[in-house]
Amino acid sequence: MLYVNGNIFLSGSFQPGSFRTKDGLFTEVSCGNGAKTETLHDPEGVTDLLGKYVIPGLIDIHTHGNSGADFSDGDPGGLDRMASYLAENGVTSFAPASMTLPESTLREAFKNAREFHDSAPEKRSRLMGIHMEGPFFSREKRGAQNEAFLKAPDQEMFLRLQEAAGGLIRIADLAPELPGAADFARTFSGCCTISAAHTAASYEEAAAFFDAGAAHLTHLFNAMPQIHHRDPGVIGAASERKNVIAELICDGFHVHPSAVRMAFRLFPKRICLISDAFRGAGMPDGEYSLGGQPVFLKCGKAVLEDGTLAGSAANLYQCMLNAVRFGIPKEDAVLAATLLPAREVRAEKLAGSIAPGKYADFVICTEDLAREAVYIGGKQI
Repeated sequence: MLYVNGNIFLSGSFQPGSFRTKDGLFTEVSCGNGAKTETLHDPEGVTDLLGKYVIPGLIDIHTHGNSGADFSDGDPGGLDRMASYLAENGVTSFAPASMTLPESTLREAFKNAREFHDSAPEKRSRLMGIHMEGPFFSREKRGAQNEAFLKAPDQEMFLRLQEAAGGLIRIADLAPELPGAADFARTFSGCCTISAAHTAASYEEAAAFFDAGAAHLTHLFNAMPQIHHRDPGVIGAASERKNVIAELICDGFHVHPSAVRMAFRLFPKRICLISDAFRGAGMPDGEYSLGGQPVFLKCGKAVLEDGTLAGSAANLYQCMLNAVRFGIPKEDAVLAATLLPAREVRAEKLAGSIAPGKYADFVICTEDLAREAVYIGGKQI
C-alpha cells in the first residue's frame, strides 16, 4: 500500500512525504511535497492522507495491566485483553511489567509472555520484552510493591526467570544501594537494560551503580529520594550521565506538570514516557488489586488503602497527549513514546520509527495528535 500526502514523523520532526508498506513492513519512505505522478501506483492501492499526521506506533515499556487484567496474573486471556486494549489506543508494542511477587508466580507470568510473544496474534500490540520490576528493592521506597516478597539481588533467580521467559527480560530493576546491585549490573547489562528503581540510594551509591553498567531510571521522581542541592541522590547521578534514560509517568497524578517540564530539561532527549498502568486502566471506578494488595480507583487516581499511589489508570497515548498539554513540544513527546522506549528494550531495529525494514506500525492523527486510525503490520485495527 502506498500512502501519500502525509505529514510524517521522521528523525524527530514532522515532514511532508509518503511511504509504502508491504508484507507488514515499511518498504519505502520519501520526504517532500507528495509523490510524483509516476509513483502514484501500488498494486495494493494508494491512500491519500490529505495532510494528516503520521507517527510511529507507541511503545509502552512499563505497563502492568488494563481491562481488569494484570501481567503478573499469568493468564493468557488476560494478556490478550491487555494487548487488544493497547492496540486500540495506539500502543502497538509493549513490555509488560511484573511486580514484587514470589518467584513461582513470576515464572508463570514470564512463561505466559513468552508464549504470547511467539504466537504474535494479529490486531494485538506486539510483546517486545518483559520489564522485571522487583523484587530487588528498598523497603523504605517500596511504594506499592509488596514488602513480604522483597529480597536482595539474586543473580541465580534472574537467570532462572530469564530462562522461563525465553530471554525476553529486557529491563531489570534494582535498588542501587542493595548488596550485590553493582555486581548484578556488571554481569547483566550486556543482555538487558539495568535500571535504578524503588531506591533510597545516595548520590555515591547511584553513581557506582550507573558506572557498573546501569543505564535507566524507573519512573523518575517516584519511589526515590527527591533531588536536593546538597544531596542530589539518584536523580542527580542519573541526570549527569548522558547514557541514562529516565522514565516519566504523565498521567497527571504521579508528576506535577511543572516537574514534567523540569524532567525534559534535566534529561534532554532522554525521557521515556510510560503509563505504569494497572488493571484498572480502561475500567470504571472501583476496587482492584496490584501485587496482591487492594487498590482503589476513583476519578482516574489509583491508591492503596494508606493513600500511596499504585500505578496509573492512563494508557501511554493519553500520557503523551498530557505531556503536550503540560507544555512539552509534540515532537519531543512523540520521540519519548516511540523511538526512545524501543531502544530501551533493544527493539529499535524493528520498531519505534517509520523507516524501511521496520514493522509497519503507525498511527494516523490530527495536527494536535488526536488519534484517528491505528495500523499494526500495515493492517488497520
